[in-house]
Amino acid sequence: MSSILTNNSAMVALQTLKGINANLSQTQSEISTGKSIASAKDNSAVWAISKVMESDVKGFKAISESLSLGQSSVAVGRQASESVTDLLVQMKEKIVGAQEENVDRAKLQEDITALSDQIKSVVGAAQFNGLNLLNGTDDVNVLSSLDRASDGTVTSSNITVARQDLTDDAGAMGTGASLAGNVTATLGGNLAAAGTGDAFSSGANVMDALVAGTIVAGETYNFQIADETVSFTTTTTAANDLAAGLNAAINAAGIEGITSSVSTATISISNTNAFDDVTVNTSGTGSATFALTSNGVTAAASTTNTSDVESRASDVTFGTGAAVNEGDGYRVAIGGVNYDYVAGKGETFEDVARGLKTVIDGAAVSGITTNVVEKSGDWVLELDNDGAAQTLTAAGNAGGTATGGLNGIDTIDVTTDAGATAALSNIETYIDTAIGAASSFGSAQGRIESQSDFVSALSDSLKSGIGTLVDADMEEASARLQALQVQQQLGIQSLSIANQAPQQLLSLFR
Repeated sequence: MSSILTNNSAMVALQTLKGINANLSQTQSEISTGKSIASAKDNSAVWAISKVMESDVKGFKAISESLSLGQSSVAVGRQASESVTDLLVQMKEKIVGAQEENVDRAKLQEDITALSDQIKSVVGAAQFNGLNLLNGTDDVNVLSSLDRASDGTVTSSNITVARQDLTDDAGAMGTGASLAGNVTATLGGNLAAAGTGDAFSSGANVMDALVAGTIVAGETYNFQIADETVSFTTTTTAANDLAAGLNAAINAAGIEGITSSVSTATISISNTNAFDDVTVNTSGTGSATFALTSNGVTAAASTTNTSDVESRASDVTFGTGAAVNEGDGYRVAIGGVNYDYVAGKGETFEDVARGLKTVIDGAAVSGITTNVVEKSGDWVLELDNDGAAQTLTAAGNAGGTATGGLNGIDTIDVTTDAGATAALSNIETYIDTAIGAASSFGSAQGRIESQSDFVSALSDSLKSGIGTLVDADMEEASARLQALQVQQQLGIQSLSIANQAPQQLLSLFR
């Protein structure tokens, strides 16, 4: 049925043309914006996901900047630590040279002082944007990641960079909980344990050997002292003569730190070695006996009887199963003068013992020499006194401010024999500290660089993912545009034809 009031063909053509124009408008928008989903009305779910991912990309850009800043700060710390290590190695060369007496120690000391000043200058200047990782013990956190959980919760992650204190700061003893149970002072040799008023001094430690038993002329008896053997062959049957002969042989052997004296049939062996116990063995072809007073054992001369002449060093023992916490301070008092060391983060009782050694050596206490050893799992600071008797006590408290890792570097003195010897031992502690600092920074820098590379790659992956969700396929859009343009032209022609149909009705009335 034809009608002049309703043109169904024109309405169909018009609706088709509107649809074509709508699709054409969307395709042109994709081509102009490059996005298939440019707003929430295009696809609200995908648009929301893309916006969350875009916010993460922005966040990772800020993280990348944080990592770059952290990497630069750590690089400065590492380079400074390596420079300090090189300077300490040069200082060691000077100290080794000072071990020889026939050198100008005063000139060497000038060089060592200059190197010490340079080390302090390097440490003071090792900052980036005001952050100096060689000063203090507080950790530095470098923002490294944003972690999004499945429920949408976002948390940040950090790379913790431990400061490495290479200053010469003395630190400060705390007033917190007593740590007296972690440290024990014991007077050396055969003297009583140290307490208030007890003293340690330079006297030798002595072991007596009482000669007794049946002696026959022509028998040979031996004393093995500090891996050196002395012998005496009897010419009489008197115990006094055997004792006198062995005494003369011991003194003639020239064993370092060992002298001997005799009273009737008793040989007294003296040890003035600072830090070494000396083992004494007895043997022989006869049946005489030697009673060694240090362990109270009497043995036949034909068998081996072993005992030690103890060193004269006094011990300050650290540990006893306890742990070391940052701020734990330990004090050794010699003659009423306090020498302190406060532990930093991650330090051990070995660090405490060696730290106190450098403090005491740096103070150049008259007659006092030091050594650090491990005994039965505990670290021990040995103290030898070659001067007047002095009291020795030890204590500790928590809650202090840590001592710098190079404390005492400016007190190294090689102008004396004792100072040169102490410096040779202490310089190794300083070098180990600086090497440890450089190693720690190097590890942290490597981790930050790896994380920076990962964040960069992750950002690229997120951007690629966002593009997959919302970017337009330009090849497809181009092809679709051409097709829609053709459809638009055909739609226009169809509408034109439909609009001409009512004109044909006029011919019916002619």
